[in-house]
Amino acid sequence: MSRAFKDLGEWIAALEKAGELVRVSAQVDPALEITEIADRVVKAQGPALLFENVTGSDMPVLINQFGSHRRMCMALGVDGYDEVGERIGELIDLQPPQGIVDKVKALGKLRELASFGAKTVRTGPCQEVWVEPADLDRVPILTCWPDDGGPFITLPLVFSTDPRTGARNCGMYRIQKLDGRTALMHWQIHKDGAAHLRDSSGRVPVAVAIGSDPAVTYSASAPLPPGIDEMAFAGFLRGKQVEMVRCRTVDVEVPATAEIVLEGYVDANDLRPEGPFGDHTGFYTPVDDYPTFHLTGMSMRKQPTYATTIVGLPPMEDFQLGKATERIFLPLIKTTLPDLVDMNLPLEGVFHNCAIVSVEKRYPGHAKKLMSAIWGMGLLSLSRCVVVVDHDVDVQDLSAVAFHAFSNVDVGRDMLVVEGPVDALDHAAPYFAYGSKVGFDATRKWDGEGVVRPWPDEIRMSDEIRAQVDRRWPELGIRLGDTRRTD
Repeated sequence: MSRAFKDLGEWIAALEKAGELVRVSAQVDPALEITEIADRVVKAQGPALLFENVTGSDMPVLINQFGSHRRMCMALGVDGYDEVGERIGELIDLQPPQGIVDKVKALGKLRELASFGAKTVRTGPCQEVWVEPADLDRVPILTCWPDDGGPFITLPLVFSTDPRTGARNCGMYRIQKLDGRTALMHWQIHKDGAAHLRDSSGRVPVAVAIGSDPAVTYSASAPLPPGIDEMAFAGFLRGKQVEMVRCRTVDVEVPATAEIVLEGYVDANDLRPEGPFGDHTGFYTPVDDYPTFHLTGMSMRKQPTYATTIVGLPPMEDFQLGKATERIFLPLIKTTLPDLVDMNLPLEGVFHNCAIVSVEKRYPGHAKKLMSAIWGMGLLSLSRCVVVVDHDVDVQDLSAVAFHAFSNVDVGRDMLVVEGPVDALDHAAPYFAYGSKVGFDATRKWDGEGVVRPWPDEIRMSDEIRAQVDRRWPELGIRLGDTRRTD
């Protein structure tokens, strides 16, 4: 069971105890300077940073808290991402119980599942100080890159309610500060927040929580299926309910232990130019119109910490969040795509540009069927390029994937091009959020797949000789490190 950090302060203490955090006492500027420092640290696979002396603010700034595999695992309370995936697999594999023992086991799992739901409390640390008047200038919001349109909140937990069903949604959307009372909400066309706005009368009550325990923060970024409450998922990750408190000026709940809470509403009839913004794609996203967030209230802890992140040319901190999502949600994806063996969303693909998947082929055309299925599934549908390899190719080994793709693909036979929705940040698409996507069948070809010549076997030494050389290697006097073959 994952460890439940009660709040951001306890998480910071755990990072420091583990040698994963550096406190920076020198004065730093939130305009560009923190980004340059953090960018160097992230790319050197360095520690989380707590800037304690930030120009123009009395709040410390935390950044790069998720910027390594070890810290991401610490955040989730696991040794490896697959542990969470296995827990999800156990829950979704609930079968109708046959006997009394099965019924007892199933009842235990259902009770566990029910216990993850968020719990409403009367008050919490996030409301220790009521800021009057509400003022975004109190927060050391970063200006990340030289051509950015302004300061951006980059690690917010944005809470809204579905106007049709009343269901809570929590997403992570960047917010551009305009002045002390207004900002721009980057609700892309494919996001739940944008759907709430379309289904509303024009205004959506919103609360933005900044700085929470790591499981809650991660859950806001997770691509959950429709109808699944992000705070219930956070409870599942933590092994403990998330306590929520109602805001004072809007009918929205937020995590009670958050550091800072911004209350207000998003107005569909008040669109303003947002951007440019140096995004996770490694490029600036252009100016476009987005709805305005109007601040109606603001609360915080007595001594709050501002949690933030930067995105830009990868690798960045968000890569670890994305890699955790890839591994955690693989069992769930397999329930819909059972012919998918493994998946890799590589760093170079910045989440939506490339998906590498493996398949255990059972019939001609199986790889192209899998491509089509991926293009019809949630946010994976935005994948601009899908590469399918055989089940015995390690999709995490980009060299092995490239070898098989370069060797096995005949463009006229193995390339599939389709048109459809693409990511709103895809600058190569000819139209906004719409363009073409390509799939490559890099599997061994079968009869019936356009092969006119016999498909060759790959070169591989016999198991007997490999084992024999493994045994004899010490006597050969050749020093090469670990020479055991794993292919």
